[in-house]
Amino acid sequence: MKVVVIGGTGLIGSKLVGKLSEHGHEAVAAAPNTGVNTLTGEGLAEVLEGASVVVDVSNSPSFADDAVMDFFRTSTTNLLKAETEAGVTHHVALSVVGTDRLQESGYFRAKQAQEELIQASGIPYSIVHATQFFEFMKGIADMSTEGDTVRLAPVKIQPIYSDDVAAAVGRTAVGSPVNGVVEVAGPDVFQLDELIRKGLAAKGDPRTVVTDPQAPYSGAQVQETTLVPGPDAHIAETRFADWLAQQK
Repeated sequence: MKVVVIGGTGLIGSKLVGKLSEHGHEAVAAAPNTGVNTLTGEGLAEVLEGASVVVDVSNSPSFADDAVMDFFRTSTTNLLKAETEAGVTHHVALSVVGTDRLQESGYFRAKQAQEELIQASGIPYSIVHATQFFEFMKGIADMSTEGDTVRLAPVKIQPIYSDDVAAAVGRTAVGSPVNGVVEVAGPDVFQLDELIRKGLAAKGDPRTVVTDPQAPYSGAQVQETTLVPGPDAHIAETRFADWLAQQK
């Protein structure tokens, strides 16, 4: 089948295009640098011609509250309209475990708005909720840093390798629409502050991680289980320790 991957040149998108192609599908990477822009609509009609499935793994270039909301509202609206006109029969989107529990955060309000547009579109859909990627641990530290101190709450987190995310999204894309949410997570549960402390130490990063129960996560207050999936999540195989060892 023809599968168009919006954001197909990014971290997850490029892996997904490769995995789908390996399994014999016509996977097309769609992104501004391939002539497809979901914000302006440029190239959408052309790339969606003959497509059965569209997978949206794109992300906003800016995480500022207004900018990220504008990105997801505009791009998703344009994409869904073009899909309807092209007769696409399955829309798949990558989102984040805990999105509905992190609505104090402008980024997660925007992701929630994206999901609601998809649910109301009338196009059969599947939304994949992934936990945070191993590759994002430095980013989590950076957004929680003041000076040389990283403040993080001692809450649970169950991170996942980006390869495993791409595999899960690929499986979902070639399956039947679930018209709901599928959750995917890594095999190990950590305490957020301890995980980042371990990750920074492995990289020789001199910042000090301070445990602070009141520390926000992406601008939102978090409870112990805010960032972890429910009991029905698909559990991937790659362990953080194994991935970390390969980075050295």
